[in-house]
Amino acid sequence: MSAAAETPAGSRGHRAVVTDAGAALPIAPPAAGPIAIAPSSDSVSLHEAAVAAAGGTVGPLDDDTRGLVWLDPRDPEGLASALDAAPGVGWVQLPFAGVDAFAHLIAEHGDQVLFTSAKGAYAEPVAEHALALTLGTLRVLQKRARARSWATEPEGVSLYGRHVVVIGAGGIAQEYLRLLAPFDVSVTVVRRSSAPVDGADRTVTTDQLDEVLPDADVVMIAAAMTSGTSKLFGARQFELMRPTARLVNIARGGLVDTDALVDALRDGSIAAAGLDVTDPEPLPDGHPLWDEPGAIITPHQADTPEMVAPLLAERVRLNTAAFLGGAGEGFVGVVDPVAGY
Repeated sequence: MSAAAETPAGSRGHRAVVTDAGAALPIAPPAAGPIAIAPSSDSVSLHEAAVAAAGGTVGPLDDDTRGLVWLDPRDPEGLASALDAAPGVGWVQLPFAGVDAFAHLIAEHGDQVLFTSAKGAYAEPVAEHALALTLGTLRVLQKRARARSWATEPEGVSLYGRHVVVIGAGGIAQEYLRLLAPFDVSVTVVRRSSAPVDGADRTVTTDQLDEVLPDADVVMIAAAMTSGTSKLFGARQFELMRPTARLVNIARGGLVDTDALVDALRDGSIAAAGLDVTDPEPLPDGHPLWDEPGAIITPHQADTPEMVAPLLAERVRLNTAAFLGGAGEGFVGVVDPVAGY
């Protein structure tokens, strides 16, 4: 099933769209034709309603298609086939904030197709999960959940007054900072730019990561997965951390060297890890991480389909309205084809 939108007359001809990074990205004009929603899923009707609310109508994926809302985050080859079947597409809405699975398509088509992602759209549920993993590891819930007898030794650490290092400064990181505020923590944000971030006591650039790790009680990873951030956390970083420190990762498993993480938990380089993402993923049965008493692992469900469907639908509505506007303005979550997110 698909949805289509009629484009106002007078919008033909090439135009430039300004990406989040400030680079001009030329894309094909949105001539009258469908915005297809694919593949079919339980939430298609919700996204059809979002397109309709922005002024669109229902239509098929074919040669006339000018926009595409892609709902499957795990089928980049399906999207590649859809783009081949609809060569006139000028805009693609992707379903997740992380677009690493589609990086090759963004690089290949980015000079003619505007890609938008869901970055920032799911900030609230994912940040909530990050806080849950933070509190869970501090309160040794990974150990308590496995216990079969009453413990007599007191354990656990309060979050109040601790030092938290947050890697990344996107929507999830910003919402996490908002949730941390009542705990009176000190926060250091690590990002590409040293520009200040609301809610953080200081901001440093990525090349200063190793400098801030020795003082961290909690490190929460919310960075984009790119070629430059792959295995950002390895043996060196774990060696620098306190033996009482906790690691939380709700971004991408590939940001952390899994073997180094297992070693760090085993030898006590860090106290615990709360993971909603792993590398490999799904984490295979029998993988050593499952047996680590310091690990809490959730199956990449910081944002379930029920949580994100209405949030993605709102992103679809906003970007459909921007697409129909024909001025190349108002798009939310624009992917920079050079940076890859």
